[in-house]
Amino acid sequence: MTSKTLTVPAAALGTWAWGDSGEAGDGYFGSRLSESGLREVVEKAQSSGFTLWDSAAVYGMGRSETVLAQALMGYDRSEYQLSTKFTPQIAGDGDDPVSAMLEQSLARLGTDYVDLYWIHNPADVARWTPFLIPLLRSGRIKQVGVSNHNLQEIALADRILGEAGFRVEAVQNHYSLLYRGSERTGILDHCRERGVPFFSYMVLEQGALTGKYSPANPLPEGSSRAAVYNGILPRLRTLTDRMRDIGETRGTSAADVATAWAIAKGTTPIIGVTKPEHVDGLVRARDLELADEEIAELETLADAANVDTRGSWEHEM
Repeated sequence: MTSKTLTVPAAALGTWAWGDSGEAGDGYFGSRLSESGLREVVEKAQSSGFTLWDSAAVYGMGRSETVLAQALMGYDRSEYQLSTKFTPQIAGDGDDPVSAMLEQSLARLGTDYVDLYWIHNPADVARWTPFLIPLLRSGRIKQVGVSNHNLQEIALADRILGEAGFRVEAVQNHYSLLYRGSERTGILDHCRERGVPFFSYMVLEQGALTGKYSPANPLPEGSSRAAVYNGILPRLRTLTDRMRDIGETRGTSAADVATAWAIAKGTTPIIGVTKPEHVDGLVRARDLELADEEIAELETLADAANVDTRGSWEHEM
């Protein structure tokens, strides 16, 4: 049972970085964003057919949702889809923390429903999943997804929802050339067999797979991602050089190749967009077909880099 069918585009738009304040060193990405700049991103994305926007209550502790609502102002609610998340780690102590967090998200997003509501982390699947059922029945959420869950946790959430006539309608995990845990543990196959969309996040590894950064041109100092990735950039050079080569033969970039790889694997990448040209890249990636041999070569090079990019918030898949 579902109350509204989710329209899944080739890629979803990530707004994690929209929660940054814009001041260097303040926020995960160290982004400098403006209201007019993000409005331009929205206009280009909407006109290009990318209309699913992904946020979370924890992104900037609500700032991402607020900024996203401002950027979407003037569009009819039927013209876009909203995806946001319940994060157990910041839940309150009330009788229904899930509903309380959702209501706060709805207020920030300026809407009375979200198309896709996720349990952000599997802190306690049996505890939190039942709270979603009345929200589905009321229509305040249209679909339920689970993020950062392993196969057993997905199955448990599905079983709990199934007792009320619903199911897990989407899975969102970290998945990239450098981190393929969801593939190796059967989660992608599980989703494919059940017709459940798999949303891949960190496909570009927060910029490390864009080809833009190198030991000579590291990620922005003072940002958390710099601390995670700058030390492994030398080991990624062979991979990113090959991605750049493949991109150049198609008139595109290494970043677009990484995104096209995720699409070719049957996933829906969630790509962080903070500039209009990021949307241009999604258009190119959507139309880029990689040969099976190229996919295999990139995966071999990624394995040879031998890096572990699992986030501090993730457990083993």
